[in-house]
Amino acid sequence: MPSEFPSSAAPSSTAAATAPASPQDRAERRSVGVVVERRRVDNPWIEARWQPVMLVPADPTLPDWSVLAEGPDWTRHYAGTAEIALFPTEAENYKHNLDGGTPSAYVILRPGGPAPGMQLLAVTADPGEIDAHAEAGDDVIEALPLPIPLVLWMDGFVARHFVERPFHKRKRDRADPEALARHRKPGLPQHG
Repeated sequence: MPSEFPSSAAPSSTAAATAPASPQDRAERRSVGVVVERRRVDNPWIEARWQPVMLVPADPTLPDWSVLAEGPDWTRHYAGTAEIALFPTEAENYKHNLDGGTPSAYVILRPGGPAPGMQLLAVTADPGEIDAHAEAGDDVIEALPLPIPLVLWMDGFVARHFVERPFHKRKRDRADPEALARHRKPGLPQHG
């Protein structure tokens, strides 16, 4: 297997080089391989449980869902290659991920598709993106430790793109009793 997490090639064009870059254009990407384990379970409603177990450097020579190892009740598959994309507008989320103790990548699997009946949907380093997938119901979402080379890459990205926003406490507007008296609805009794 390869030993590095390569950056994904970005399309290049002369127009893109002369035009100002949008946040989408300034995104950085790394390819990762995802290893998933299928364990047989003793349950009348499901045959097996799928769980992402690790990120490895992408290996284009391995077909998706190749069997890497197996035992009596489990099988490890190379689920395929996915891309982790970092966007400048999401740098604050990546910073929270890094500051949380164990930087993570979130692997999302979705039931369905051709054999083995599971598909690798995405890998993200943005914890905020997971909320949308958590509501899908059947998606399998697993936080995996981000390998050190990817932690260093994300840390550098955050250093280049994160902008600290100062906290501004709003002041409450004081009620003007005179203004309130002038806006009294007609027909209401006056106190006084």
